[in-house]
Formats: sequence, C-alpha cells, structure tokens
Amino acid sequence: MAKAIHSMIRVLNEERSVDFYKTAFGLEIADRLDFSDFTLVYMSNAETEFEVEFTINKDRTEPYDLGDGYGHLAVSVDDLASEHARLTEAGLEPRKIVEFAPDGKLVGKFFFIADPDGYQIEVLERAGRFK
Repeated sequence: MAKAIHSMIRVLNEERSVDFYKTAFGLEIADRLDFSDFTLVYMSNAETEFEVEFTINKDRTEPYDLGDGYGHLAVSVDDLASEHARLTEAGLEPRKIVEFAPDGKLVGKFFFIADPDGYQIEVLERAGRFK
C-alpha cells in the first residue's frame, strides 16, 4: 500500500518561504539537507506526517516561472523493487530505480511514474526519513 509523504516545490528565497508557510499553515522546519548545489527543506506540522519539500537551487537568481518549476507528489512503499515490478507488469511504465546520493551518502532510493495527465509521482522506498 502506498503512503503519501511529501510534495516538492522550488523556491527562490528559503527564509521568505519558511516564514510564509509557518504563518499561513503552521508548518515548521522538520529537516534541512544542505548539498553543494542545492538545499532541501522539509516543512511539516503535528497534524500529519505529510511534508512540503522546498528545493532551493543555490545558483538560481530569477523567480521561477511556474511553467518550468518542477514539482511532484511522493509516496513511500515497503519494497521498492516489488512495486516497480508490479507497476511494470501493469503496463504503467515506471522509470528506472535510482539511488540518490549527491554527496556520496545515500539519501533515498526511488523511481518516478507519470499519471495519465503527465503529473509525476515519486515512489520512495521506506527508509531513513522516508517513512
């Protein structure tokens, strides 16, 4: 069974976005992962484990045009390989499994799949912070 865990948006200014989501929705920083080219900030509250993930690209100086700002829905599963095989067998064409380790440390294992309208869904193996 899949479990929704986060939705990602790209933001230009981390402080401004954190302040807005805190004020508007009571979200607090649950985790912050800083890499060489980008930072990930996970926002959540006590109401749900579901999080909003901000991606802040360090070299970005112009505001995002929402037409090119990439986002996705994310769900987690116990066995990534089995889910990938099941979705492949169902003819849903999941993309390849990826191990995300930008600085040499494994952050997560995942694959993406597109819905009929082209919306991207990230399927993560439950491990670490991805429950």
